[in-house]
Amino acid sequence: MLQFHNVSFTYPSAPSSLFTNLSLTFGKGWSGLVGPNGSGKTTLISLATGELQPDTGHVRHTGLLVCCPQRSEKPGDNERGLFDPFSWDSEKERLCRLLEIQPDWLDRWQTLSQGEQKRFQVAAVLAQKPDILLVDEPTNHLDMVSAEMIFAAFRSFEGIGVLISHDRRLLDDLCQRIVFIDPPDVLQFSGSYSQALEQKNGDEQHTVQHRENLKKSAARLEKELHRRLDEADRSASRVSKKHVGRHDADMRAKINLAKLTSKDATAGNLAASMGKRVARLHEEIASTRVKKRYDLDFRLAGERSPRDCVARLQRQALPMGPQRFLEVPEMTILPGDRIGIVGPNGSGKSTFLRLLVASIDFPPDRVLYIPQEISSERSGEIVREMLALPSEQLGQVMSFVSCLGSIPARLRETEVPSPGEVRKICLALGLLKKPWVIIMDEPTNHLDLPAIELLEGALAQIESALLLVSHDAVFLSHLVDRRLCFSGGSMSFDS
Repeated sequence: MLQFHNVSFTYPSAPSSLFTNLSLTFGKGWSGLVGPNGSGKTTLISLATGELQPDTGHVRHTGLLVCCPQRSEKPGDNERGLFDPFSWDSEKERLCRLLEIQPDWLDRWQTLSQGEQKRFQVAAVLAQKPDILLVDEPTNHLDMVSAEMIFAAFRSFEGIGVLISHDRRLLDDLCQRIVFIDPPDVLQFSGSYSQALEQKNGDEQHTVQHRENLKKSAARLEKELHRRLDEADRSASRVSKKHVGRHDADMRAKINLAKLTSKDATAGNLAASMGKRVARLHEEIASTRVKKRYDLDFRLAGERSPRDCVARLQRQALPMGPQRFLEVPEMTILPGDRIGIVGPNGSGKSTFLRLLVASIDFPPDRVLYIPQEISSERSGEIVREMLALPSEQLGQVMSFVSCLGSIPARLRETEVPSPGEVRKICLALGLLKKPWVIIMDEPTNHLDLPAIELLEGALAQIESALLLVSHDAVFLSHLVDRRLCFSGGSMSFDS
């Protein structure tokens, strides 16, 4: 059992609470956590593990709880214990075989691809046979083959699983419950991601329609209220003694009788009653909160290089680890090239990008390179660089990340943003300088689904040379003219 009961949490530097009186219960099977970058998904995991403590309320769990974190740049205790000879058993052997993990990977961790590191992480946490497993973005770096390995490993888990992911296929195939997090709202639905999203959208449409109906009812009542108030004013003037002479006893008597027996008093009472009904409707409208959705639109500011080429590479063998090399052919990258780089994990794509970046003889500001992973330390530096910008440029960066679905106020409040947010900031900072070439290693990693779709549309308009490493075939199909394919230690352009 994993339970959050009336949990409230606020980061020390934040002006408002991230969670308020949050109550959730996770039972057996997989539950998916879905929400925009920076909405608090990883914070919820940290509260579950005890790394963070709630301001109020409590988090309870029974059994062994293990977490598979999002970052993988350094091996942790889980990874170091996988090949411990004193705890080796048939389950570890099964996992290493299923995920195709080699015994020497821990010793050469820095030479592993991000996908290989993630497979090692997954094997290490499952090998502990946890009752509760918390997993943060497990498929960000996986090719199709590795993703299938991960799916198979997670499907065999029979405990309580909590999964943070933007991978629609994984959420659909694995999860029986979905929790949508978009503070201050935390909503839980039964079913796969597609089923839960349909329910959520239906509820939101119902709420929008209900609010519109309330506003129409209030408008009708207000119109009727004004009519009755005018009628009440006319009635009041009819029974007023203001213009009756002091000695006109007959007229005064008639007015007194009208106050007691006519409809004049009723008009005023009805107007007052209707005014209360209008006030109650406006209170209900105010309490029927509708999440504001923006039509996000922006253009990326890149420029085509005035030079005749971006880079020229000579034929060479690029070292990739012990007795492993990548055969790089002679090639030229042109200013108008839009190239997708594809291949399995560990085939040398990221290694090639580092060679390419070092070979580009452009002013540094004209090259925008965003690597696959950005360390926590570097993420903090990037935030500080952003906050030190002149106000006009800072406003441009904040507008950009806002267009990609992040809330600027939250970025100002955090010292280390989420991996998805820091990638948005890196892209915004780079685009301020109007680059001639943009190189991105797994650009959709860590981004939420709306941000991926928006980024895709924006990159389609850019004039810079574009090189993208990605396992997302749909994303690449909309953006590149040709593909550079990696396989078996070699690379070549597709025909």
